[in-house]
Amino acid sequence: MRVAHPFPRARADVPAGRTERARSRTPRGRGGPAEHSSRTRRMWPPPYARMVAMDVIISAPRLASDLAGPNPPVVLDIRWQLGGPNLRHAYEEAHLPGASYLDLDTELAGPAGAAGRHPLPDPEVFGAAVRAAGVSADRDVVVYDGGLGWAAARAWWLLRWTGHPSVRVLDGGFATWSGPVESGRPAPAAGTFVPVPGALPLLDADGAASLARTGLLLDARAAERYRGDVEPIDRVGGHIPGAVSAPTTGNVTATGHFLPAAELADRFRSLGADGGTEVGVYCGSGVSGAHEVLALAVAGIPAALYVGSWSEWSGDGTRPVATGPDPR
Repeated sequence: MRVAHPFPRARADVPAGRTERARSRTPRGRGGPAEHSSRTRRMWPPPYARMVAMDVIISAPRLASDLAGPNPPVVLDIRWQLGGPNLRHAYEEAHLPGASYLDLDTELAGPAGAAGRHPLPDPEVFGAAVRAAGVSADRDVVVYDGGLGWAAARAWWLLRWTGHPSVRVLDGGFATWSGPVESGRPAPAAGTFVPVPGALPLLDADGAASLARTGLLLDARAAERYRGDVEPIDRVGGHIPGAVSAPTTGNVTATGHFLPAAELADRFRSLGADGGTEVGVYCGSGVSGAHEVLALAVAGIPAALYVGSWSEWSGDGTRPVATGPDPR
């Protein structure tokens, strides 16, 4: 797996994980050229594979209890809509007690361009935003959105990738909350969290192409976009050759709650995540893909995220495009 680290490493005390030379191989049942022997990759499963459901999602009743306790978590509101104005006005009308708002388009992503529609944010911008919201490394964080879960998952992934040890997503989002709400903008005490990337694996375009040949690359978009039947946003329709269709909408119930961990594990196993295969995910622009990485974490399966995703891949005219229902 090719792992990209666009942020500079600022501390040496964050484990980078062991590396080994990837042996040239063609996994059972997946054709295509073997990975070049000079490519490095992280050991698989990586150290964070021990994440379980209780570590990544939280129910509304449990959050209500934690907020009433002696060490309440920092709560972040990430409500967002694709292609529309931010939802700060909805946040100011009603939000969970003490929650601070973060804007996905400007604080959890950089400007759109060749790197995709929602590339990684500038580390200084991201760090300043989460510190202003009260985030510190020694205090739990809970993130939520309107209920779809995609935006909250993007915040979860960024915080975990940059080294925060305890971040959970409110399962079902704001729609599932029946407790008290507040209006206006709270003024939390400033936090001290300093982002240091590398705690979760990150794919670039070359790494995604390689993983589609040597491991399992999941496409979290709707099946019709994967097939290339329609493409409402990006330059062309289709998918990365070798990627497997796995719409992230299949990871949740009709109410937006995640399926039980065992059901998710069965789903991903049927797609090829057999426990020994490296797994990566992409989507349109690194938002719904983060939701699929979260679903995989609920199932106990570690996965890398290709943040640039289809918006970066399809914008590069030199990259191959596959269409139809089959990976190749």
